[in-house]
Amino acid sequence: MTRVLVVDDEPQILRALRINLRARGYHVELAATGTDALKAAASHPPDLVVLDLGLPDIHGVDVIRGLRGWTTVPIIVLSGRTGSSDKVTALDAGADDYVTKPFGVDELLARIRAATRRHSHGTEPTTNPTAQVGRHTVDLTTRTVTHDDGTDIRLTPTQWGVLEQLLRNPGKLITQRQLLHQVWGPEYQNETNYLRQYMAQLRRKLETDPARPRHLITEPGMGYRYQP
Repeated sequence: MTRVLVVDDEPQILRALRINLRARGYHVELAATGTDALKAAASHPPDLVVLDLGLPDIHGVDVIRGLRGWTTVPIIVLSGRTGSSDKVTALDAGADDYVTKPFGVDELLARIRAATRRHSHGTEPTTNPTAQVGRHTVDLTTRTVTHDDGTDIRLTPTQWGVLEQLLRNPGKLITQRQLLHQVWGPEYQNETNYLRQYMAQLRRKLETDPARPRHLITEPGMGYRYQP
């Protein structure tokens, strides 16, 4: 049974979607805040997320980024924000589709079916939302890094971008071009010095011996790899 996580702070929308989705054979979980959504997704990974952007605690785009730190599950944004900039921001953050309110239930159901079909044809499986780098535990859902002694390690947004790409693909070689494209954008193809600088910063923060890294590995002339 397909598990759908619906995230919205409007009780009537949660109720309507729960009724309509359950009537069509979906298993439905509900969340009224972004924090609850991230916790629910981590404890019971959904097959698809329907997400409002205007949540009372954290912005829906931050929820998308939190999910994309560890899962490729389809995310359909359901929002009253009709501006093109809102759509672009949500899609760039990792949303798969964008439906504006008010919406037709039949249209939303069709988009859910389409997103589910696309996801079932060749997308990568999700990874665990936490990863271990030396004596540090990285939580890709909440974007936190904690040392064994309880100390929190702060990372910049760009450092997070590089680290997430590696941790989401454990053991896999990520080329320099892939990292540049994913973190900085398609116009960055040859700025390999960026990668060297940020990898050095991450090793200083996360590796026990930054000069002899055991987890954030350089493959000379090719790219980088996260070795669990």
